[in-house]
Amino acid sequence: MATVVLLRTLRIRALTAVMTLITLSAFLFVGALGLTALANRSMDAIRHTAVAQYGEATVILVEQWLALIDQIQPLSDQEKLRQTNNFFNSAIQWVTDQDNWQQEDYWATPLETLSRRQGDCEDYSISKYITLVLAGMPEDKLRITYVKARITENGIARSQAHMVLAYYPEPRSEPLILDNIARDIVRGSLRRDLTPVFGFNTGVITVGHGTKPSNEKPTNRLSRWGDALAKMKQEGICLPGEACS
Repeated sequence: MATVVLLRTLRIRALTAVMTLITLSAFLFVGALGLTALANRSMDAIRHTAVAQYGEATVILVEQWLALIDQIQPLSDQEKLRQTNNFFNSAIQWVTDQDNWQQEDYWATPLETLSRRQGDCEDYSISKYITLVLAGMPEDKLRITYVKARITENGIARSQAHMVLAYYPEPRSEPLILDNIARDIVRGSLRRDLTPVFGFNTGVITVGHGTKPSNEKPTNRLSRWGDALAKMKQEGICLPGEACS
């Protein structure tokens, strides 16, 4: 009799466990569908903006960009970095803001950069940053970094303001540098021509070589960064955790 009761108890427990797993699987599946639908709506909004504001010629390049985001999502961080760096370094031609926008300093959105197929160092860095975040890379691994670049022309060395994208595998690790003037992604210590001044993403600002964030909100200190993020929302570029207008 005790054996029969024990078997019934075990069967009930097993059935309960199975039902729990089924419920959990269904919940995760519905959640995944919701995230996919949200991502698809965002991509559709980006396509609509590309057609409405920039024309069919831009749509072709934007579709390549969206395909890149989709393709690199399941890949390793290193492969995400490599493909993103190659895409923008190949697709975009460097030009000054004065020539491109008739302004001394203008921070373009990825769609604006792709529409003109040209941009300066800030535009490369912003576009790479947004691409990697949309492909699922945590923002805390990335810093758009303002540096002083040592450039030698005709035997004369000079310092020039420049911007790159830095990737931190771990919070206090040495970063890898994505740069529009360098084909290869290398460790920061190998870029002796660069002196970091400060880095930022949507959440923090770090100063110099440090990884400890300041208490100041990036968009408060960097108005152009706030302006660029606001324009992205209007274009349908929604970063994780944000709702587009």
